[in-house]
Amino acid sequence: MEGRIGFPCGATLLGAAPDRAALQEALSRTPALVCADGGANGLPAGVIPEAVIGDLDSLEDAEAWAARLGPRLIRVEEQETTDLEKCLLRVEAPFLLGVGFLGGRVDHELAALHALIADPRPILLIGREDVVLSAGRALALDLPAGLRLSLLPMRRVHAEAGAGLRWPVGGLTFEAGSRIGSSNETTGPVSLRFDRPGALVILPRGQLDAALAGLLNRAETEEGTAPDGAA
Repeated sequence: MEGRIGFPCGATLLGAAPDRAALQEALSRTPALVCADGGANGLPAGVIPEAVIGDLDSLEDAEAWAARLGPRLIRVEEQETTDLEKCLLRVEAPFLLGVGFLGGRVDHELAALHALIADPRPILLIGREDVVLSAGRALALDLPAGLRLSLLPMRRVHAEAGAGLRWPVGGLTFEAGSRIGSSNETTGPVSLRFDRPGALVILPRGQLDAALAGLLNRAETEEGTAPDGAA
């Protein structure tokens, strides 16, 4: 795709509902920053993005950004995708941390959660209270006992196996409008296996590193697996 940008050590994506502490947490783990449209407004002093991507309808002082970034100010006119999805389609990285996509407008937040399921890469969204990631087909998390862990199905998924939770989930089918897995509790390290991608895992924000490690290991585990729906 025209305008793709590569970041071999991961990238931070910034949306329009930023939490400065969360942004610093993300940048300390992967300092390459890409702003989704209005995410570039009000950046902390000294923080300069590698690119700004979106339809740019919310970007303040677009002319100044154009002078600073040149071709890395990427205007995408189509309205079939959100600004986060526009970034995901144009950023190549082994993993992505998203800040500013949770806790703002509810429709934007739901669209961001949908994007986690639609994109198979390791993507972690950081909010004020939580981190959110896709479980994929299999996920192992090195967690202590006594933590809140929620499962949110974005489509119908069957948990083929699950360990490390106070209320077992193995053998259960989860589906929006039918069964979700809110506010479970860890009893130690957690392992989950589903028949297909479609479930989100929500953890306390303090588990960012454990969640990211699980995501990166998930990517290695699933490497070579047939895409969803393939034989």
